[in-house]
Formats: sequence, C-alpha cells, structure tokens
Amino acid sequence: MAPSTAIVTGACSGIGLALTKHLLALGWHVFMADVNSPPEQLDNTTFIRADISSWTEQAALFKQAYDAQGRLDFCGLNAGISDRDDIFNNITFDPSKPPQEPNLKTIDVNFTGQYYGIKLAAHYMNLDSSAAGKKRVGGKIAVTSSGNGLFPISAVPIYCATKHALVGLVRSLGPISQAKNICINAIAPAMVATNLPEPGFLELFPPEQITPMSTIMRCFDLISQFEDVEKEDWVKKGKSGELVEGNLKELIWHPSPERSAQSEYLNEDGMKVWTETYAKKLAETR
Repeated sequence: MAPSTAIVTGACSGIGLALTKHLLALGWHVFMADVNSPPEQLDNTTFIRADISSWTEQAALFKQAYDAQGRLDFCGLNAGISDRDDIFNNITFDPSKPPQEPNLKTIDVNFTGQYYGIKLAAHYMNLDSSAAGKKRVGGKIAVTSSGNGLFPISAVPIYCATKHALVGLVRSLGPISQAKNICINAIAPAMVATNLPEPGFLELFPPEQITPMSTIMRCFDLISQFEDVEKEDWVKKGKSGELVEGNLKELIWHPSPERSAQSEYLNEDGMKVWTETYAKKLAETR
C-alpha cells in the first residue's frame, strides 16, 4: 500500500517548500515539481524538473507520479512568477519605435499552467487506485492565488490579473468538481517571506506586516483536512470553490460576491440548461 501522495508545484522554495515539509510531517509522499532543484534532500520526496507552462512537461510529471505510487490524493498548485512585461512605463512616444511583442510568461505560468494542473489532477485522482490503498476515487486541489487576487495592485498588474483569474476559475469549478469527487479551493496569502519579490523588497516592510508561513499552512489544513485523508469520506468532506486568505495570524473566508438585482438575469433553471448545453458542445469537439 502506497502512502497518501501529493504533487506540489513550485515546491523547491517559499510556500511550495513549506507545504512539502508540512505534508512530509504528516506521513505523505510528495512529488516536488519545479524548474529549480530542491535546496536540500528530503526523505519521501521525488523531485521532477518541470515547467508547468508546458503541457507536455506537466503531463509527464503527473504520469510519472501516478505510475510510481498508483495514486494521487492531493495537488498543491503553487508555482508562480512575477511580471515580465509592462505597458505604461515603456511608452516611447516615438512613431518609429512601436511596442514589441509582450512577454506573457506570467500568464503562461500563473494561469495556463495552473489550468493544466487542475485538468491533469482531475484525471489522475479519479483513476482506480484501490491497489495502492486509496479507499475512494477523487481528491483535493489547492490553488495558490494571492491577496493580490482580491484587490488591485498597480506594481504588478499581470501578476494581479492572473491571481484574480484563479479566484474566478476556482469559484466556477467548485460546484461542478464535487460531482466528480474533487474538492478545489484557493488560498490567498498576504505578504509572506518568499523569493518571489525582488531582492531587498521585504526589508522595506516592518516584521509585524509579514504573514508567518504557519498561517499559510493553516490555510492548507483548513481547506484540505490532511489528517483525514485515509478516511473513506475524505474526498467528499469540506468546502469546494471557496477562497481563504491567510493574513498575519488570521484566516479569512472570502465568499463569492452576490449578484445585484439588476444582474439576476439567469435563474437556476437557466444556469442548468446553459451548463448542460456547454458541456455537450465541448464533448462534441473531442
């Protein structure tokens, strides 16, 4: 029987590394995915170098993990990068120097790569894994958004936009994922000491404004109930499509905004028809 198995992307630094160590302390086996090597050798881990913005590389990562363990229980989609392009600070005011093609790697990693991970996780979590000791198909997915996924920030607008997009994606997928034995939620860390900001950036903040990593691990525990993973009802337990912010020592739920009366143009029956029609249309394109 294989131990509970997780894939963590962006696992070799920051939140991803902390999540890996957190899972290891609970007895999990973790597949660490990153473009950089781990800073230390950790027992019960397998490192796989992968750029999550590549479907080919990420698909190979998931296949290797499942082939090795025969199960996938949890996926922490955590990899992310900051902005690689700018609009308004690079205006030349020179007709002979039009804008260059933008570098959209931030979108490729922070959104497209996360979408790839959700799609792959849904597949491998729902494969029969009883031979590996998994009691029920399904699993849990945690997507790392950001406090910048809740509020606008001018310093890194592309990063901010991708984190907003992840919130919308998780909220939209949550209700339909549970029918496929998947719970998907997002966490929104406030300012945490990681290597994502530029060197010297964190030093500008008073220590009391930095959210401890322990708060972020509490977010993961809250949405994933790691301690209950071997219980038969684990995959059906808990919320789906929700967002929890880790800010200083507080965990703050952010429910989806309610539609205003002027926006209530689609009732429950209409939404059902829309969902079924869209699903049928997509199935016909396969």
